[in-house]
Amino acid sequence: MTAAGTPIAVVTGASSGIGAATARQLAAAGYRVVLTARRKDRIEALAAEIVEAGHQATAYALDVTDREAVQTFATAFRTIAVLVNNAGGALGADPVATGDPEDWRQMYEVNVIGTLNVTQALLPALTASGDGTVVVLSSTAGHSTYEGGAGYVAAKNGARVLAETLRLEIVGTPVRVIEIAPGMVKTDEFATTRFRGDTDKAAKVYAGVAEPLTADDVADTITWACTRPPHVNIDLLVVRPRAQASNTKVHREL
Repeated sequence: MTAAGTPIAVVTGASSGIGAATARQLAAAGYRVVLTARRKDRIEALAAEIVEAGHQATAYALDVTDREAVQTFATAFRTIAVLVNNAGGALGADPVATGDPEDWRQMYEVNVIGTLNVTQALLPALTASGDGTVVVLSSTAGHSTYEGGAGYVAAKNGARVLAETLRLEIVGTPVRVIEIAPGMVKTDEFATTRFRGDTDKAAKVYAGVAEPLTADDVADTITWACTRPPHVNIDLLVVRPRAQASNTKVHREL
């Protein structure tokens, strides 16, 4: 907590999408949010927006794959109530036979190593709070594979296993570990980034789906899980739109 007693929530990947929406909702729930992302201008603008709304927010430019930078960031905190490991993403949709190893490497670095770096660095402050929460944003991709998704699926499986194992290893400490696994979420950047700016390919992901999840839907889920009573741990919450029965079964009205 801060000196004034306001609990601190750190959100990685807060410059857009689920991260930005989560920062807004946690701030509204009474947390002082610390926004981290590589795009300094974006998080500074979001922090200003949150403060303008009457809540508390601070921006800190950070690349979660830079271990030294993460460790420096962690020295600013004695206690932290919530860590939301949201930084991540997908690159490409190629089959295993022709997938680019560099894409796989980058996805693993940000989704798994980035989560590891931040969690390790902030775990002492989370423990010192006496009531810490680690949230790992995995994906339904981490629970069931699909064609063309092996690299992303492998990375999100890594994030899922990190969360499961951490929960086993720190049981008995005042820190709970929550995994949120969203399905089809339509945000401004996820699919476009995956297809390297090809907006037509990105649009096809959601074609005919009446109501995919929004960033706010997932942020609401995260905030709900973080604000349960301290003795309640939401080990895993899978959230999909009604139109999506599985990673490979989606109702489309074309």
